[in-house]
Amino acid sequence: MSVTTATSKHGTRAGRDLGSETWSLLQELVFSQRPRWMEVIREYDLNPPHWIALQTLEEPKPMGELAKALSCDNSNVTWITDRLEERGLVTRTPAPHDRRVRLLVLTKKGRALREEISGRLAEPPPPIAGLSREDQRALRDVLRRALALTDGPAQ
Repeated sequence: MSVTTATSKHGTRAGRDLGSETWSLLQELVFSQRPRWMEVIREYDLNPPHWIALQTLEEPKPMGELAKALSCDNSNVTWITDRLEERGLVTRTPAPHDRRVRLLVLTKKGRALREEISGRLAEPPPPIAGLSREDQRALRDVLRRALALTDGPAQ
């Protein structure tokens, strides 16, 4: 296994294998964009769990599954759902197989909002936009291959 010595912009030196260095750089890039991401979702009066819930609800989903996707307690999902329902972004309906189970369904308004925000967030940030088209294409292709190795869709 090849070991490289990486120096972060914060001056920390660490011996890392290529995979670790790559993963660390990818995380640093993504986390550097958190303020931009937060600014966009806050413009729509959402907080991170609300946005993640909207992204997760491609199809009707039991509230318990949303809790797992958000890594939170069912009571937190109730609070999140209440806020989204008050805004007309989701509805709760009984599951056909078990009326005790509540399915969360994205409304037309919720889908439109999700598409609008997704479009804004899809605009490349300066570190990506500043790369050449060739580098952007290469990065895209490598990331597609990496995602193909995951167990399921990215969330």
